[in-house]
Amino acid sequence: MSVRPTTIIAAILATLAAPAHAACTPPTPPDVASRPAKPAPPVKSACVDAKVGTEGCKGWEAYSFNDEVKAYNAKLPAFQAAAKAYVAKLNAYVAASSDYARCEVQSLN
Repeated sequence: MSVRPTTIIAAILATLAAPAHAACTPPTPPDVASRPAKPAPPVKSACVDAKVGTEGCKGWEAYSFNDEVKAYNAKLPAFQAAAKAYVAKLNAYVAASSDYARCEVQSLN
């Protein structure tokens, strides 16, 4: 059985016409150091949760705890914004990982 020259030329042209696969670039995860730390909530003294009819917090203790709660609540919006930005970076990393895996699979074809 002989191979025709047109078959050989067609095979060479098909090889040359095949798209070259670019090198797949693995994604880089977000820096762990950029992960925001949640502010620590204020510590409740025992008098805050005292049962009704028992002696509760003294005035200064109640005011002090209330001030700590206000300070904690004031820190939360900044933490939430930083956490949202970090989650966006993580989601971008997940999408880039999927694209990378898809590229690697396509390079095998």
